[in-house]
Amino acid sequence: METMDYMGPLKHILLATDGSESCEGAVKEAIYLAKSCDAKLSVIYVLETNPEFETEGLKFVEKMEHAAREHLELIRKEAAAQNVEVEAIVRRTDQPYKAITEEATKMKSDVIVMGRRGRTGLAKMLMGSVAAKVIGYAPCKVLVVPRAATISCKNILIATDGSKYSVAAAAVAIGIAKRCKSNLIIMTAVYAEALSSMSPDTGYTQSQREVIETQELQRAERNISGVKELAEKEGIHAESIIAEGRPYEAIVKAAMDKNIDLIVVGSHGRTGISRFLMGSVTERVIGNAESAVLVVKAE
Repeated sequence: METMDYMGPLKHILLATDGSESCEGAVKEAIYLAKSCDAKLSVIYVLETNPEFETEGLKFVEKMEHAAREHLELIRKEAAAQNVEVEAIVRRTDQPYKAITEEATKMKSDVIVMGRRGRTGLAKMLMGSVAAKVIGYAPCKVLVVPRAATISCKNILIATDGSKYSVAAAAVAIGIAKRCKSNLIIMTAVYAEALSSMSPDTGYTQSQREVIETQELQRAERNISGVKELAEKEGIHAESIIAEGRPYEAIVKAAMDKNIDLIVVGSHGRTGISRFLMGSVTERVIGNAESAVLVVKAE
């Protein structure tokens, strides 16, 4: 399926890499986006060091820098094969996320592309402090691409909780679906376990619990219908899912069941029982999903 410039016009893409194999999918996608959008591509390789380490292990730091430049040269050659020019950046810092987000801000990047599960603990369920902080502090969208993921935009999943963050994400997902003639699935989740945990011991009566559960289900339906209405205005028919269970598990399961190749989420969301696009849930989705995840920042 043709997916040229599926994210719309882009002027600058920042690819963040740590040289590990987990970044292969991100490298491929960043080059593809740069070519299809005729955008400028910069690649940043962050060496995580500290002053004490640099003093005592100067030779090791030099070896790290050499490895970084070799990796960047490989990316440059891969990009050149697609007629894409690359600007390479190496930064030494004890705060990798800050180096990445500072470069994105300075270059006015439209999107940061990065891999999942690098060398700095990204294999944890919460995908890792570096990636999590990049998403939290990024001035733009962040596209996280697992090593083996392929983005065809055939099936897109937008997860919504009704917050301004997920509304912004929905607008982006609808735009992609319109450009690529994608199948669009809209989903929200009601955390049934949290609802059931409101036992009489917590001060809730059975009738109160039933009222709260009904309210949560009604809110979920409103969230879904709001996004469906936006999609229909753009001439897009969307399938809707209201799932029960742990939010990140529901999203990951729906993505697998529907053969989703791109999940679109907001960067933060409301707190509460069924409003699930909180930072930790977004991180868990990224850490467990087989497909790429686009994290959209609200204006």
